[in-house]
Amino acid sequence: MNIQKNLSYFFLVPAILSVLAVFAIATWGLKPGIDLAGGSLLQVTYSQERPPIEQVQQLADKLDFGEVRIQPSGTNGYILRQRDLTQTEKNQLEVVLGALGPMKEDQFTTVGPTLGAELLRKAWIALGLVMLCIILFIAFAFRHVSKPVASWKYGVVAIITLLHDVLIPAGLFAFLGFYDGAEIDSLFIVALLTILGISINDTIVVFDRIRENLRLNEERHKQETFESVVGRSIKQTLSRSLNTSLTVIIVLFSLFLVGPVSTKDFALTLIVGMVAGTYSSIFLAAPLLVAWEKWQHKTRS
Repeated sequence: MNIQKNLSYFFLVPAILSVLAVFAIATWGLKPGIDLAGGSLLQVTYSQERPPIEQVQQLADKLDFGEVRIQPSGTNGYILRQRDLTQTEKNQLEVVLGALGPMKEDQFTTVGPTLGAELLRKAWIALGLVMLCIILFIAFAFRHVSKPVASWKYGVVAIITLLHDVLIPAGLFAFLGFYDGAEIDSLFIVALLTILGISINDTIVVFDRIRENLRLNEERHKQETFESVVGRSIKQTLSRSLNTSLTVIIVLFSLFLVGPVSTKDFALTLIVGMVAGTYSSIFLAAPLLVAWEKWQHKTRS
């Protein structure tokens, strides 16, 4: 694989997607769900055909509870998200919904704003700690690899690719939040952490093959450019990475299509993150090492 020849193409797609994701997040932001921002969730199911969502929204707005976001659930139900409601306000909302037809309450959840803010803070701390631990682990695992790229640079490159992997689904949900009201919740954070784990595994597989090929070249006194070693390593791990990722994506896609409503956003986040992670592990992480090595060589000469 001629990395140098295709270097600009490898970086083009993730660069464009990353810029679009940053633009979406900066422009529209991410809408935190109830478990992160606080509020209440009421899920109801009608015993007969559910009323039109426009009619439900119109009646809910008359109660003056602020913004009430309504989402269809199952075949005959709705999920209503709004600010924290008192018991009296909850009863008023149920009376209004019951006026549209016989229904039953399936779930009512309330999360205070303090708890939601604490969960959000801990979620970002968890993401930060994961990335720090990854840098330390890779730097330790590749401590005997110092030529032509220092071991700590493998860790930095891995973090750059991981940032790309979580940025893409985050940007998508910023877009969906603006156009479709999609929210991020604790499952979204779990999905991002899962993406980090799966993506770094694929990246380390490629890096480990590079390390092994460098070691074999040294033992055999074989002269080979770093670019050639990386290209050969990618070829050796390409089918393994693609087959593993494709298998997981098929399962997630099935969950997205036929799974419950509550897990659709979770599955979508993982699908997008898996696609981004598979690409970055093969066509971004290793080429970044080559680009860094060439820049390093130019600055020394």
